[in-house]
Amino acid sequence: MPSRNAAAVTEIEEAQPTPGLQFNEALSWRAGKAIAVADLLKRLNALSKEMQDMEQEENERDSFTTVAKELVNPNLLAHKDKGVKALTAACLVDILRLCAPDAPYTGQQLRDIFNMIIGQIIPALADPSNAYNNQHIYVLSSLAQVKSIVLLADIPSADTLIKNVFQHCFDVVSASSRSSPAEEAQKNVEANMTALLVCLVDESQTLPPEVVDIIVAQFLRTDPKAVNGSRSKNKKNWVVEEKQSTLFLRQLPPAYNMARYICNACPEKMARYFSQYFNDVVVDASNSSAQKNTSKSKKRHSDGTEDSDDENSGGPTEQALGDLRKVHGLLRELWRACPGVLQNVIPQLEAELAAENIQLRLLATETLGDIISGIGAAGLPAAPTMDPAAYPSDALMNPSENTVSLNLLTKPSSPQPFPSAHPQAYANYLGRRHDRTALIRAAWTTGVGRILSTSAGGAGLSQQEEDRLISDLNGMLGDADEKVRVAAVKVVANFTFRDIVGKLGRLGGVSDSGSLLATLADRVRDRKHLVREEAMAVLARIWGVAVGELSEENEQIVALLGGIPSKILDTYYTNDIEIMVLLDRVFYQYLLPLSYPPAKARSSKLTNGNSQGTKESQGSTDKVGEAIDPDKIRTERILLLVKALDERAKKVFYAIQSRQLMLSKYMNAYLARCEDYNGGVMDENESSIKENLTRLIKTFAGMLPNPPQATSDLWKFAKLHDRRSYQLIRFCMAPESDYRTVYKAIKEFTKRVVDASSSSTASNNLLDTLTPLLYRVSLIVYNKSHVPAIMEYSRTDDKVLAATAHEVLREISSRTPEVLKAHVQEICKTLQDEAPSANRPNAAGAVDNLKACASFASKYPKEMPKDRKFVQAMSNFAMYGSPPEAAKYAVSVIWAATEKKESLARDLAQKCIKGFTFGGEGYLSRLATLSQLMLLAPAEMDEQSSDEILDMAIKQTLLQVREPSKKPADEYAWSSTVDGEGQAKCWALKILVNRIRSHPNAETLADVAPPVYSVLSTLVAQHGELSKAGDTPATHKSRLRLLAARLYLKLCTQKAHDALLTPSAFNALTTVAQDSEEAVRSGFLQRLKKYLNQQKLPQRFYTIPFLLAFEPSDALRLDTTTWIRSRAAAFASAKSTSSSTKSNIVMESVFARLLSVLSHHPDYANEAEDLIDFSRYIIFYLQNVATANNLSLIYHIAQRIKQCRDAVSAPPTPDAPLTEADDRLYHLSDLAQITIRKYEETHNWTIQTLPAKVRLPSSLFSEIKSHAEAQYIAEHHYLPDGVEAGVEDVLKATLRASRAAHHGKKRKAEGGGGDANGRDAKKAKSGWPIRKPARPKEKKAAAAAAASKAPKTPKPKKRKESKEPGSGSAERRRSGRVKEAEKSYVERDSEEDDEEMEMMDVAVNSDGAEEEDEEMSGSEPGSTHDVNKEAQGKEEEEEEEEEEEEEEERVDEFAQEEAEEQQEEAPEAEAVAEANEKEKESTPKPPTTPNSASSASRGKKKSTASPHSKTKPSPPRTKTTRATRSRAIAV
Repeated sequence: MPSRNAAAVTEIEEAQPTPGLQFNEALSWRAGKAIAVADLLKRLNALSKEMQDMEQEENERDSFTTVAKELVNPNLLAHKDKGVKALTAACLVDILRLCAPDAPYTGQQLRDIFNMIIGQIIPALADPSNAYNNQHIYVLSSLAQVKSIVLLADIPSADTLIKNVFQHCFDVVSASSRSSPAEEAQKNVEANMTALLVCLVDESQTLPPEVVDIIVAQFLRTDPKAVNGSRSKNKKNWVVEEKQSTLFLRQLPPAYNMARYICNACPEKMARYFSQYFNDVVVDASNSSAQKNTSKSKKRHSDGTEDSDDENSGGPTEQALGDLRKVHGLLRELWRACPGVLQNVIPQLEAELAAENIQLRLLATETLGDIISGIGAAGLPAAPTMDPAAYPSDALMNPSENTVSLNLLTKPSSPQPFPSAHPQAYANYLGRRHDRTALIRAAWTTGVGRILSTSAGGAGLSQQEEDRLISDLNGMLGDADEKVRVAAVKVVANFTFRDIVGKLGRLGGVSDSGSLLATLADRVRDRKHLVREEAMAVLARIWGVAVGELSEENEQIVALLGGIPSKILDTYYTNDIEIMVLLDRVFYQYLLPLSYPPAKARSSKLTNGNSQGTKESQGSTDKVGEAIDPDKIRTERILLLVKALDERAKKVFYAIQSRQLMLSKYMNAYLARCEDYNGGVMDENESSIKENLTRLIKTFAGMLPNPPQATSDLWKFAKLHDRRSYQLIRFCMAPESDYRTVYKAIKEFTKRVVDASSSSTASNNLLDTLTPLLYRVSLIVYNKSHVPAIMEYSRTDDKVLAATAHEVLREISSRTPEVLKAHVQEICKTLQDEAPSANRPNAAGAVDNLKACASFASKYPKEMPKDRKFVQAMSNFAMYGSPPEAAKYAVSVIWAATEKKESLARDLAQKCIKGFTFGGEGYLSRLATLSQLMLLAPAEMDEQSSDEILDMAIKQTLLQVREPSKKPADEYAWSSTVDGEGQAKCWALKILVNRIRSHPNAETLADVAPPVYSVLSTLVAQHGELSKAGDTPATHKSRLRLLAARLYLKLCTQKAHDALLTPSAFNALTTVAQDSEEAVRSGFLQRLKKYLNQQKLPQRFYTIPFLLAFEPSDALRLDTTTWIRSRAAAFASAKSTSSSTKSNIVMESVFARLLSVLSHHPDYANEAEDLIDFSRYIIFYLQNVATANNLSLIYHIAQRIKQCRDAVSAPPTPDAPLTEADDRLYHLSDLAQITIRKYEETHNWTIQTLPAKVRLPSSLFSEIKSHAEAQYIAEHHYLPDGVEAGVEDVLKATLRASRAAHHGKKRKAEGGGGDANGRDAKKAKSGWPIRKPARPKEKKAAAAAAASKAPKTPKPKKRKESKEPGSGSAERRRSGRVKEAEKSYVERDSEEDDEEMEMMDVAVNSDGAEEEDEEMSGSEPGSTHDVNKEAQGKEEEEEEEEEEEEEEERVDEFAQEEAEEQQEEAPEAEAVAEANEKEKESTPKPPTTPNSASSASRGKKKSTASPHSKTKPSPPRTKTTRATRSRAIAV
């Protein structure tokens, strides 16, 4: 039974049919008998529910035939009710699902179905609130999951449908992103649409171009320009997307994500489509270019002109170029989103790199750079904010800038490292750095900077690759084209502070030659102003941001960036007015910003990063803000800046501050004249007021780059007659104004000028003209608000700024003591508390406070305290002050400020004399006090006191050697420190000199001064040795020799004292410039240049700097060369304003003196090799002085030497034979003429015959009385064979080295070595020889015997070579041969003695000789002068002269550029040519034939084969020197 029942059940199951669709209601109707909508919806809903539960394999396909047919009835597909359509679509997608893979529809029916779905259902998904949204979602998910959408590809001509489905899908997700978050479409809609489109792309053999365009458009949604451009067309309906309404997006647009997913899902197909798309755009651009060329060609042919060779002439049209830019921007975003689709495009982009058209190459270069950097269509992220005025400054450990950008669209991102994915394209891109077009190189530079700053879009760079890119960027900073250099500088500006230190600084800092930062620092001296401006601003901003780390003594930051201020301020030496104005702006906007520190400091740092908006954090911020002292913070930054400066830069810094004092006087005068001008309405003195105002405006306009524009602006400012602006400028200049007042005055003045400029009556450039002048006259740094903080730092040494604070305080006291008025009482009170005694020393910083008080008391004695305690404190400093300078300044304060100064001076002198013992209590202070009393109060010293003081100075100090040297007698060394005995000898020497400096009667000076001059001369000639035993310590000798030389200079600043310095003693003094110790040479030249700048020394002292031709110290030689050229330029510029011929040829007249000094040089010899070496002095002179305009004068002076005899050794008598000194002069004259001729040929200049007579100094030269002797000397050629060729070689080598140094090339050091006497070293030209000190040797007798016949010229004997051991590369050859200078201190008996050369007309020469030296500044002390007043003046001079760190150069005497560069400057050459023409018009024309003496000389030389004297026709000038003008204001 069980088996029979089982079999029966099986038979029944087999007999039952397969289950199918049970729905059997009608869905279609005939016309006029429509089914009610409610019934129709009910039936469709029932059908949809039944089919949704059915599976494909479990149902009979034939059961769907009827339903399938009815569902495609037009009555349903085109029904007006949306619900009917939604349910119909839901049923249709189920039919397609259940009947898959064969759809029960024809192609036309499928078209109708998809038309309805694509046109009605998919767009309805944008509205999630739709009542049939569930049915819409079901339709979408079914098409995506079942992939029924692939049937669309089988429909013939379905491109429109495919395009519409892509268009509607992207529109839906885009619309949903603009909805509020609560109404956004479900995430699965986006996912299903993405799957739908991916399936369609994957299954379609080809996609319509319109579809590719639609996909491409989605990637441009990140481009703000494209999005805003499309929205701006219909602003009324413009709905701002919430996600894009903020700068920082949290997620990318959904349409963008969908397009990215499609491309990443089908990379191969999409790569093909994108490649074709890119190619079509390029082809279209090429076609437009061809059409453009054709039209241009037709036009040129019609005009009869030839084709242009410009490679950019065949570029695409503007429209095509715009399309190219758009598609290249698309490539940037495609690389970020889906780099796989660009596998075929990158080679095309690579091919564009080699395109002939500049625009295509430029686009390709920019695009590849951004692709590698991961920068998309949205562009670059916001530039890092490096605010130099921010406080606190950024720190490396807690940087303020966000290293991770919050904006996802602009955050650089590269999915894969481009160099690895496309190595060939990357290599070709790097090759664009050598592109022939500067525009391409500039774009490449920008791209490389972005690659470095973004680390290749976050993908990372290897250490080797990063170093290579940094090296390439470094090279771009030195590119030949300014656009490339500017681009490179701007690239550095876009790096964050952390990257500048960590990346760019890895190869070295600004002081490390060859590093990127050093090259950037070199750009501040670039020839192009735009490059200089960008580089200076970038460097200054970097330093301003680094101030915080610098203040914390971060060694890495100090090494990398500490030298930036020096590099910037060093540009002042170029003497370029544009650079000076730029430096003012950079100085007060970046290095020392006027707004630093800001009123509201950044709370994020003040609260240690606590950004929570709680009351606690706000309270802590308020407390910190209250604790901030802006004046102290600003002072700290000033001190940090000064501390970071090198010596050259410090001179500029102090010069800038010192300039304010003088310019403020000009500005006050200008404002007063403006008030008198009254806007152009004057009642009286109209012409006088206008004349004065014109003169002042001309002065100010000369300080600015565009004098005509500046003149116009200053006149307009005067016509505005804004009295408030006048007062604001006065506030800025007033010493009584604190910093806050000055800052507010500048801000208000700027606003008023801007408002005035906006009117039609004022120039738009008015602010640009007035701002530099306002900066220069304002008391910004030397402000009274900074004095308390400077004093505090000087006492506490906080952050190791005490030394710098003392230095700045000294400068303030000496330059602008007015600002100390409010604080002088405090300073005096501090000194009173710190006064020393026999048992207690004074504080270390007291000497600086004393110096400040002394400077202040000399100008404002009434402001000083008069009480007894203060006077007693000053007396204690005078007796026990340490260092001794404290005693000196204390005496100055007593003499200037106290009422009973005479009695106090006598008492101090007696106290110092009484009980004086060397090494006793306060012996150094006593000597310093006596030294100052000898200068200030000589009348208070009675005869007995003077004798005792001289005994203390000479017998007990100078002539005693208490610690004899055990080293050889010729030992000579320098030490930065000096012991007590050395200091005592220095003060004793000052006592002797101050005694004759203060001598009241010039007539009796010759009776008092010779012993002092004898001591000074001995110290100079004997290299600091006074002891007969020769046992003075080596370090004492160098100190004493330097001091003696400097005291010589100080004495010669007075004419009466200068008359006592004989030519032979002067020649001995010049050898100090060649001392073996650099410190001695530098110290001597420093003081010499200072006095010459101040015009305190006679013109003969200009000879000494030219003896530095063999200077081994590059810094000292460069500094001296710069100074010489500056002085030469200053004298040259004075020619247009001075009518005195004598003042116009100062540097040219020095040449005769230089030859005289060289003829008496201890190393001179008439041998060929020695003469060739001596030609270096002449070449050094020519390089720094000679121009095309004055070379003829210099050559004439060299010729005149052979028409005179030497008058230095011994005044010759008319019948005396020629001496060895005469023979030396004639050798040097011929050597100078040869060298000048070679120099002329090298520079392609022409030497003209002068129409005037040149007189030589009568103290050095005397006329030859015998005509026969004069003719013989003129015709005789004195130089031995080989000299001319040797001079030519030396000249060429020197000029090559000069050009190499000028162009920044590193000059190779010359080889060293040599035997004991230095001959090998001389032959090998090893190093620059320096004079070595030695014991003076006995002068040999003259070798020449008296000759009865004039033609006989005695020849000097050869001198023996020095047997002294060499001293390395610093040894001067035969340095042991030192002549003992002859000493004679008698008054010169001729008014023409030592007369300077002057150019005079021949007709004027009969009137007689004029005086030689121009009158020196300062009055000569005489008996008629008030002694106290004279002493007060001497004290002020002493205070100024004793400053070791005082500024040595005036602002208008900074360096000119190299002579070679000057000759190549075309604009300046035109100015010179014009000046030459004017000079020729005012100068008598030279005769056509030279004078007889010159003709005879040249003829003789020609017969003796001397080609240098051959007369040549004047070649046309191809080069001319630039007319250098010193427009800076003298300090």
